Amino acid sequence: MTDNSALDPEDRKIVTLARSARARNGAPEGAAVRDDTGRTYVAATVELPSLRLSALRTAVAMAVASGAKSLEAAAVVTEAETAAPEDLAAVRDLGGAGTPVLVAAPDGTVQLTVSAG
Repeated sequence: MTDNSALDPEDRKIVTLARSARARNGAPEGAAVRDDTGRTYVAATVELPSLRLSALRTAVAMAVASGAKSLEAAAVVTEAETAAPEDLAAVRDLGGAGTPVLVAAPDGTVQLTVSAG
């Protein structure tokens, strides 16, 4: 478990945004990514009859659709113990293998940071 006060302010910001998206939408997960220019993209889980996307994959897709060329960091708020392999792959595709993914509990406490690689 990570003390959130020790996080970089920009990392704390994406965790807060991810938590807010999850709460606002009553979704299983919320996520946020920060691109190489500092812009953030926030998403919640998408569950439609014809389309299912995790929050993190949705946030990565939003970044790509907005023209992001790379990612600096990602965060996901979830009840899972870690990020799903498919989510890490999406982050890696845009940000590279070393992109950190902060995995936080529903209360926003960062449980661990994993590499997208």
